[in-house]
Amino acid sequence: MDLGFEGATAVVTGGSKGMGLAIAETLGAEGASVAIMARGQRGLDAAAERIRETGAPEVLALTVDMADAGSIAAGYSAVGEAWKHLNVLVHTVGPDAGAFEDLDDDDWHAAFDLGTMSAVRSVRAALPMLRAADWARIVTLSAHSIQRQSPRLVAYTATKAALSSFTKNLSKSLGPEGILVNCVCPGTIVTASFTEILRDVLGADGLNSADPHDVMTWVERTYGHPCDLGRAGLPEEIASATAYLASRRNGYVTGATVNVDGGSDFI
Repeated sequence: MDLGFEGATAVVTGGSKGMGLAIAETLGAEGASVAIMARGQRGLDAAAERIRETGAPEVLALTVDMADAGSIAAGYSAVGEAWKHLNVLVHTVGPDAGAFEDLDDDDWHAAFDLGTMSAVRSVRAALPMLRAADWARIVTLSAHSIQRQSPRLVAYTATKAALSSFTKNLSKSLGPEGILVNCVCPGTIVTASFTEILRDVLGADGLNSADPHDVMTWVERTYGHPCDLGRAGLPEEIASATAYLASRRNGYVTGATVNVDGGSDFI
């Protein structure tokens, strides 16, 4: 299926690793020029090379701190200088985990700066370029935890719930302009950082943090959150769903919150 990305331009925030990188690689392979934004230049450079290997016509690797309004504005200014217009914005960044008792006011402010306001600032900066394009799409990545709460994710989930609401509202205001806006809610996804962080935790139970079935076994035991497919997901599975929603081929899906979670009780 031709998704219509040939000649398109796209920004992927958090595009140097994990789901963001998988999305950027997919868009590049489909023919889009891709700008990735993240903090670490080394990770950006490595990610940019991977995206170029997919055949992406052009790749921009932009050092942007998504918790800093000025840095975000500068990043999108660089995109505007390079491309003038923008077809796709995919926003993937989010804050760290933490239990309620461990978080003070500064932690909450930081969580909302990164988990919600980074998306607000990204859309604000990108909107003139999106409006200048022949067609435009926005996709945000929220989280399955907005429907399945976890005490360890209290601030993270609050910011992602706000992001989902923001995305839905944005779809209503931009729909008359033909800009489609959707939200993807990933379930448990086995990324490289997930595997590294939880290697010892799962290993203590005789489980492999890189194995999607073992990961879901641990999630079900620990949180009581099973999924119908019996395994965790992979970054490329999030990328596939996101790429369709972000594509020109998608002409009628907007304002949707799409679970990509291996099957759950939520609609």
